[in-house]
Amino acid sequence: MYGGNTHALRDVSLNVGAGEIFGLLGPNGAGKSTLVKVLLTVVKPTVARGAMLGKPIGDKKTLARVGYLPEQHRLAPYLTARQAVEFVAALSGVDRATRKKRAAELLDRVGLSKWMDRRVNVFSKGMRQRAGLAAALVNDPQIVFLDEPTDGVDPVGRVEIRDLLIQMRREGRTVFLNSHLLGEAEQVCDRVAILVQGRVVKQGRMDDLQREGSRQELIVRWSGSGASAGVGAQFAANGSAIARSLPFRGMNIAPTVLADGTHQYVFGDVDAAAAQPALAAAIATGGEIISLIPMHQRLEELFMKIVVDPTTGKAPPPGAGS
Repeated sequence: MYGGNTHALRDVSLNVGAGEIFGLLGPNGAGKSTLVKVLLTVVKPTVARGAMLGKPIGDKKTLARVGYLPEQHRLAPYLTARQAVEFVAALSGVDRATRKKRAAELLDRVGLSKWMDRRVNVFSKGMRQRAGLAAALVNDPQIVFLDEPTDGVDPVGRVEIRDLLIQMRREGRTVFLNSHLLGEAEQVCDRVAILVQGRVVKQGRMDDLQREGSRQELIVRWSGSGASAGVGAQFAANGSAIARSLPFRGMNIAPTVLADGTHQYVFGDVDAAAAQPALAAAIATGGEIISLIPMHQRLEELFMKIVVDPTTGKAPPPGAGS
């Protein structure tokens, strides 16, 4: 609670499995960074109960096995990247020989091998982010908390960091990822939770969440002589009635007229149970089935359904409803 009456987090309950990439998602001001700081004892909560690696939150030996990349991290600008990472390792209790070896290996791993002896103050934002990621891994952590790890990183760097996260999972590390880049989270996360106004409003395995909104996209084409005034037009006139008779969630009945006069219709969000009746209805009216494509709900679609207020079309402001 901030200022005595603003709740940053309320009734948050999470279960993060060992060796998985867990994504915490939410709009700005939802409380994502605050939650991580509570888990790492950077922020003292009013009330918090939980365990990390089998020990109560705040256990010092457990925290020594944790890596952390804050959203706005600061490496000493007068140090070289190698020195900065070694300094973080020293603070984490890593012995001199080991920290020198790990610093060089990790800086090479994040693409800074040619820059490791340059001062941090000459680095771009993306390069500083890479160096910060190396620093977060230098104590060989079992759990890694990453707050917007690809912020300011170019597209090539994002792919490289994504590959690094997957490699960390293969090594058996647990990755707790805060991100507003939903497409990237969708590609790497095993499970996600969506935080809105300090509360977890949705969480689950990525594949289960995608199946919740699964549907089919059906493309049908009407062609032949008189398509404009004949079967195609007749189907267009009766299309709404056909849609109402089947469990469609939505459809685009306006045709695309191709160069040869062919009418092509795209029926979106067709329930799997309606696929066969939809095919039969299309064929009965002279339609040619072009494709029937299973589609999964994208993380961005789920996020928008949950976060955006349908009356305003916007996400709630930070702290709203506290």
